[in-house]
Amino acid sequence: MHSILKKAITMARVCEITGKKLIVGNNVSHSNIKTKRKFYPNLHTKRFFDPETNSWITLKVSAAAIRTINKKGLAACLKDARKKGFLNK
Repeated sequence: MHSILKKAITMARVCEITGKKLIVGNNVSHSNIKTKRKFYPNLHTKRFFDPETNSWITLKVSAAAIRTINKKGLAACLKDARKKGFLNK
């Protein structure tokens, strides 16, 4: 039963705006031996104010998504993310 609760609490390391997620690659040693490793996205939990709904929205976003929100605006980014299926809110 404990594992069921743990799964419910754990969230995926996926950006809710751009959809960036973990990718797999290789560590390459000096002798050219390759071992698997993971590249994680640069995610931050950040609050944004939505003037349309007059409320705060908490999103898990990458650094690139923060720059995109600053450029395009929050409403446009949320609309695109819902259209692409990254955000279900």
